[in-house]
Amino acid sequence: MDDLERLATAVRDADTAVAFTGAGISAPSGVPTFRGDDGVWEQFDQGQFAYGRFQRDPEGFWADRVDLQRAMFDGEFEPNAAHEAVAAMGRDGHLEAVLTQNTDGLHGDAAAAVGEGNDAEADGGSGATADEPTVLELHGNSQRVRCTDCGKRTDGDPIFERAAGGELPPTCDCGGVFKPDVVLFGEQLPGAVLQRARSLARESDAFLAIGSSLVVEPAASLPRLAASTGGTVGIVNLESTPCDDVADAVVREDVTEALPRLQELIVE
Repeated sequence: MDDLERLATAVRDADTAVAFTGAGISAPSGVPTFRGDDGVWEQFDQGQFAYGRFQRDPEGFWADRVDLQRAMFDGEFEPNAAHEAVAAMGRDGHLEAVLTQNTDGLHGDAAAAVGEGNDAEADGGSGATADEPTVLELHGNSQRVRCTDCGKRTDGDPIFERAAGGELPPTCDCGGVFKPDVVLFGEQLPGAVLQRARSLARESDAFLAIGSSLVVEPAASLPRLAASTGGTVGIVNLESTPCDDVADAVVREDVTEALPRLQELIVE
């Protein structure tokens, strides 16, 4: 039995299986990564996108954020085969939750494409039904904005268009300033989201870490939490990670090839 077959058996037999995804699952869709030789932070000064700057200089922050948004999402990105395989596992009842560090919203798009239809959660609420997996966006969603006064969340495209047209900063009907609905540098992850993610990791019988370098905390500690309570930990990533030592199975393959095969093995 190879590692992929071992993971398929663990997921199939699990009462609670969880998938955790990083930038490596979205890179094949053309979504730029933040770090590395061609990463976004090679083009932009990440310090300009800190929460402190948003508070001090919302006008300048938004001017730069428009440029960043264009660099990251100036094109049509669609879920790839790995997103679709994860969504299919959720649709078929094999995943309790999908935890993601990504802010591109592609897990929600994939869920809709395979008939899942579950809205992603950004605030730890109860968006999923008892038969549908939760999608927890640990770092928020770049396709949304949130009013810093009334808390209203809305589609980001019209707001970014207003900012690009000179409305700096763009404001809500209530007069509050809109903020990209992501965790900025200097902000903590929402407590309810992080607590739920940690609880899911501890409860998991099978925990799949997919396309993540597992170096960004606190999310990167989730595989170790799963391992500490006896869960079977699988890592699917082209490069080695700091959590390989706690993994029961490590698959060094392209996620767009490995995940569809895993999904097929689960349903065999």
